[in-house]
Amino acid sequence: MKISKVSEQTGFSADTLRYYEKIGLISPVQRDKNGIRDYQENDLKRIEFIKCMRRVGIPVKALNEYITLVEQGDETIQARKNILINQRDELKTKIEEMQETLDLLNQKIQVYEEAILTAENKLLHFETS
Repeated sequence: MKISKVSEQTGFSADTLRYYEKIGLISPVQRDKNGIRDYQENDLKRIEFIKCMRRVGIPVKALNEYITLVEQGDETIQARKNILINQRDELKTKIEEMQETLDLLNQKIQVYEEAILTAENKLLHFETS
């Protein structure tokens, strides 16, 4: 699959895909006879993993460390697990913070809804007097 199609499918720009390849997040992509990148299924799986991790805010540096360990083999399983645990813990903290913010926004909206209802009731009461 050509880079434009991968870009369209994943939402990553072609520049981002090239950058990820340059820094080692994506293994060097096979090229066709004209030197054009030709992404394979394993490349797409890696890109989807990266997309998922980036979507929740995992830094490129942490992903790069994780991918480097994956490529080193089974002796790095515990280290990889530790990275994932750390990232999960950070994500849980972010989710808790976001939930607190959502709760606050909901409370504020409720205050405005009550103020609008009070104003409407006053207006209706005034009109019927």
